[in-house]
Amino acid sequence: MACHCNLLTLWFLLNVFMCGQSTNKDECFYQGDEGTHSFYMGGDVILGGLFPLHYSPVSAVRSFQSKPEPTDYKYFSPRALRWMRTMTFAVSEINQRLDLLPNLTLGYHIRDSCDDIPVSIKNSLLLVNGQPEKVNGSGCVNVIRQPSPVIVGDAASGISMAVLRTLGSFGIPLVSYFASCSCLSNKKEFPTFMRTMPSDEFQIKALAKLVHYFQWTWVGVIGVESDYARFAIQLFLKESARYNICPAYVHFYPVTLTTEAVHGLMDVIKASTATVILNFSGESELQTILRECKRQNITHLQWIASEAWATSQALWSEFHDLLQGTLGFAIRKGEIPNLGGYLRAMNASTARSSDFFTEFWEETFHCRINGSLNAHVHRQEDQNREACSGRETLDNVYSIFTDVSELRVSYNVYKAVYLIAHALHDMSTCVRGQGPFQNGTCGRLNPLLPWQLISYMKRSNFTTLGEFVHFDENGDPIASYDLMNWQASSDGLLHLVKVGFYDASLKEDSGLVINESMIIWKRDNKAPVSVCSKSCLPGSRKARRKGEPICCFDCIPCAEGEISNQTDSNDCLRCSRETWPNHARDKCIPKGLEYLSYEEPLGIVLLAVSAFGACLTIAVLYVFIIYRNTPVVRGNNMELSFLLLWFLCACFLISLTFIGKPTDWLCQIRFTAFGVSFALCIACILAKTVVVLMAFRATLPGSNVMKWFGPLQQRLSVILCSLVQVLICIIWLVTKPPSAAYTTAFLSPTIIIECKVGSEIGFWCVLGYIGLLACMCFLIAFLARKLPDNFNEAKFITFSMLIFFAVWITFIPVYVSTQGKYMVAVHVFAILASAFGLLLCIFAPKCYVVLLRPEKNSRQHMMKK
Repeated sequence: MACHCNLLTLWFLLNVFMCGQSTNKDECFYQGDEGTHSFYMGGDVILGGLFPLHYSPVSAVRSFQSKPEPTDYKYFSPRALRWMRTMTFAVSEINQRLDLLPNLTLGYHIRDSCDDIPVSIKNSLLLVNGQPEKVNGSGCVNVIRQPSPVIVGDAASGISMAVLRTLGSFGIPLVSYFASCSCLSNKKEFPTFMRTMPSDEFQIKALAKLVHYFQWTWVGVIGVESDYARFAIQLFLKESARYNICPAYVHFYPVTLTTEAVHGLMDVIKASTATVILNFSGESELQTILRECKRQNITHLQWIASEAWATSQALWSEFHDLLQGTLGFAIRKGEIPNLGGYLRAMNASTARSSDFFTEFWEETFHCRINGSLNAHVHRQEDQNREACSGRETLDNVYSIFTDVSELRVSYNVYKAVYLIAHALHDMSTCVRGQGPFQNGTCGRLNPLLPWQLISYMKRSNFTTLGEFVHFDENGDPIASYDLMNWQASSDGLLHLVKVGFYDASLKEDSGLVINESMIIWKRDNKAPVSVCSKSCLPGSRKARRKGEPICCFDCIPCAEGEISNQTDSNDCLRCSRETWPNHARDKCIPKGLEYLSYEEPLGIVLLAVSAFGACLTIAVLYVFIIYRNTPVVRGNNMELSFLLLWFLCACFLISLTFIGKPTDWLCQIRFTAFGVSFALCIACILAKTVVVLMAFRATLPGSNVMKWFGPLQQRLSVILCSLVQVLICIIWLVTKPPSAAYTTAFLSPTIIIECKVGSEIGFWCVLGYIGLLACMCFLIAFLARKLPDNFNEAKFITFSMLIFFAVWITFIPVYVSTQGKYMVAVHVFAILASAFGLLLCIFAPKCYVVLLRPEKNSRQHMMKK
């Protein structure tokens, strides 16, 4: 390192010795060999400057097999001229200050980079070696220029990288005002680079957030084949992937835009459905692309500008119909006092002092100055231009050069000059022992060593025009961008409207702020839609198409029991057991309660049938009471008949307990009352059957069997048979009683409120005991079915038992296989069907005789065989 520094010191001393110290403070214009030009003012420290004052949108393709033809840089950039004059203004302003470099005078040496790497490298070498050239301007003839220890420039990232690789070995600092490639932050590769332009890393984050904000998931990305575009696009693809943004295409086009290259790009754009296109290039390359878009009538694109051309007003006049509504991030704007007057101070006399000024003057006023080098004006087809009168003034025309309303790159140039000035000031005021180098040593101003200057520049922080300027460890400033919208003013000129901003120092979620109401779009003043697939509405999910990007998908409705409550959901969410999707399947709503209610048709029908059955039973009981003294009623055991009718009426009414919202106490009453009531009915029928059988046995000679089965014994038999069922129910209720339960199934839209039997053994014991009584009744009735006389009702009991068995045998499998309110309905139906079967089979024949055939209601007929 020491050897390297000594070599640098020796190199710079030799340059100073050869070139001498310049004391001339006048601006001088130099014309060099091969059309190179420079602008110079002497001082104690000469700041170098590289600005793309000329450019050529179509350059000759270099084959590297023969000497290249000179490139015709025929287009002049008034915007770059403003940048250049901002540098000279800042130098002049610093020289007049007493608080900054009071004992040191700054000068400048500015050259045209022509936005071309070979020209930039050549002119950067001329800046740092100080070789003399031909001189124009009074008082400048004998001036010998000093070498520049630092260069302000260049605008393009690729050019800055080429210059750094050339001058890096000598430790010459380069301070760029417009190079934004994130690759330049690599201090191992570019240790002498600093910039007042934020790194693309921050711009790319802002662009990705912008695209995500407007939900553009399908965008075209194009860029010039340069390090700037390649690094920027690589970062954008990485950052945009966080927001599920897909590139419809990524296309690089050469710096030398041939017809084939432009047509190839147009084919890519037309073949895609993307309507939003993001371009990373300078305005010179973009002009050719926009011109071809205009020729092929490709006017539907929404352009997103990188900071390289986000405020380039030169594109508007020719392509305003294509660029209306363009959005792009521009670097922070500054207000530089007195700069506007400084720029407008140029007059016809000043214009003749420099070929740069002369060309600008001729382009602005469409006249010609004899002897100028402006190839644009002095071509054969432009000979008809009139000579400049000398009375032209910039106060009467609009020019990008004098427009100070959008000082962004110019403000960066201004800060770059002040960065160098403050670094020099820190060197000049350094106290020995407190310096940044070994043992606290300070840097030297005479001779000024570039490697020491860059060390002070990296540590520099200052306030200018109210902004605190400081740099991170990579030499990058804190990023802050304005979101600009291209709008047409009333006079047709470009009106750059700030519609938001991005501040990298803010939190991630609040870094981007957009005032959408201020944006004017190209079509119908509505934000364009740029998606591969339309958004999946809530209630559906995305299903990615095989072999295509994630932005291309189909929308599939959510499955049963699932919802999606966001647009473009990747997955559907399953509702909880207590909730169910609504009709749109975009939210879970509480499940409905399902039970057999009185309000629904099924409940109403069962209620009506139950009431009818109870009324019919009471009607039969009423008939029997009225005709209680007739042979038919008396001959069929009137007391047991009355009991049976009451118990059948109870069976009909107990079915009502199965309708309505179940509760614990209702469930307990439901099952126990059902079991006891049917046990009483079957017990009565059993007693009647035994009475019939015993009655015929008593007619046999010598039989006194009826004394053992009189009315008391009949009542006791009914009570005894019923007590067994009551005992079973009591044990059931004590051990594990029935209770109300909420049954929730994932694939059901309702919560079933049902009565759980509690003890399965208890439930089946109740049914089994009823079945046992019915079997005994059926067996005895079957044995007595053929006994003589019309008095015999055993055949009717036999038939009623057959119906009873048919109902309950059918009931069991249906009951087990159903659930919810339908299971309850089956249970009620079985109760009603069996009750109606008993009522009709046993009592319908008797009512028929009593009411319709009274002649048969006699003892003679009853005893007739």
